[in-house]
Amino acid sequence: MSAQSALIRTTAQQLRLPLERALVGEAFVTSDSNAEAARVLAGWPDGAGSVLALHGPAGSGKSRIAADWAERVGAVPLNGVEAALVDPLELEGRPVLLDNARDADDESLFHLINLAQGGGGALLLADRASPRTWAAELPDLRSRLDAVRTVAIATPDDVVLSAILRARFAERSITPSEDVIDYLVRRLDRSADTAATVVARLDALHRPVTRVLARQALDQMDAEVEAD
Repeated sequence: MSAQSALIRTTAQQLRLPLERALVGEAFVTSDSNAEAARVLAGWPDGAGSVLALHGPAGSGKSRIAADWAERVGAVPLNGVEAALVDPLELEGRPVLLDNARDADDESLFHLINLAQGGGGALLLADRASPRTWAAELPDLRSRLDAVRTVAIATPDDVVLSAILRARFAERSITPSEDVIDYLVRRLDRSADTAATVVARLDALHRPVTRVLARQALDQMDAEVEAD
């Protein structure tokens, strides 16, 4: 784990972040890192399978693109263990988004897949890893996970990371120069969470955001991790 990544959770606890970040509706930037996932979800469900798994590393934007899909098709959004709290029959014939899908228990996941495959519904599974790598004690669930159609999303490239930084700065009414954005893109981990954390740190300094200040903030973050 890098110094920047290790500081994300601590910084989130220490700094006052914006209350509900409205990701859905914010302009989504398509690049080589997410183009295939965006293309597939734009036309899905498409008759090529009622269950689809979207997988990619933390901070890659998979939850965001999945939420956009859910809003477009009117899907029921669930997160991991929440799958056990709903009556599967109430979801029959409806599209469902299950984020952090690997956190769902075997029985709930099995029922959701069966409902989607029963006709009329659709199930989008979002997680870091492909369902083929998930642990499953139910043999019938194992075979279903192995057969799920998958699409991957990669870590943010320069185009996406730049857009994320601009959006996070804009939330705080900060307009940094392009050289600051370029500098941060070169030094940051490829993660939306890391970008949000760094912007929060810079905002908390209550000084004009310059390249010098950005370098000082990143150096300080690295030093704090090394000290731990």
